[in-house]
Amino acid sequence: MSSEILAPMPGTIWKVHVKEGDDVIEGQELLILEAMKMENPIITTTAGKVQQVAVAVEDKVATKQLLLVIE
Repeated sequence: MSSEILAPMPGTIWKVHVKEGDDVIEGQELLILEAMKMENPIITTTAGKVQQVAVAVEDKVATKQLLLVIE
């Protein structure tokens, strides 16, 4: 079962901590989304393997835009 990680708000990708193929654990920080001059950590609510990283550093994202897919 895949789990899509979506942007909770519009902003800019400041840092990406994982790459495709990485194993992640529940609660792990995946990336940092900068919005309104604040750094917002995006964490996973499930363990698994990163199947897709759909964003890169400095990308502008919209609310509910796909960031990562974890399987």
